[in-house]
Amino acid sequence: MQNRFQRITPFLWFDTQTEEAVAFYTSIFPNSRVVTTTRYNKESAQASGRAEGSVMTMAFQLDGQDFTAINGGPQFTFNGAISFVIHCQTQEEVDHYWNRLGEGGDPKAQQCGWLRDRFGVSWQVVPTQLVELLSDPDPNRARRAMMAMLGMKKLDITALQKAAAG
Repeated sequence: MQNRFQRITPFLWFDTQTEEAVAFYTSIFPNSRVVTTTRYNKESAQASGRAEGSVMTMAFQLDGQDFTAINGGPQFTFNGAISFVIHCQTQEEVDHYWNRLGEGGDPKAQQCGWLRDRFGVSWQVVPTQLVELLSDPDPNRARRAMMAMLGMKKLDITALQKAAAG
């Protein structure tokens, strides 16, 4: 088996919630794990104002994709300008990721398959059928699918397909 080299790794900045967030995310996605944890030593703790021995970074995988998270402090927070797209093949997958990632998140931030989790990270839970529907060669079918999607929070594959069919 050949190892894939991942050139780009998403790096998530948390105030103090890295351990909680990583445990949450790795419990949701299959093929997920913590890879390494680094802790603030005396020098880095003094430089950052963090407690010596507390978690500094965690490298982890979500469904085989590498991520890193840091307890970097309150200077930076997440916003919706960056999001992670989860491609789902079934409604069961859409429901799973939507329901789990949405636990404790902001319900006002849910629209058109987008949600913000309890840590402020934005996710798009998207069925693979959506792209097919929105790029249908029949512009009326594509328009109907788009209009249906715009009225949804969590995407419903059957409802999108029915809307596209007219």
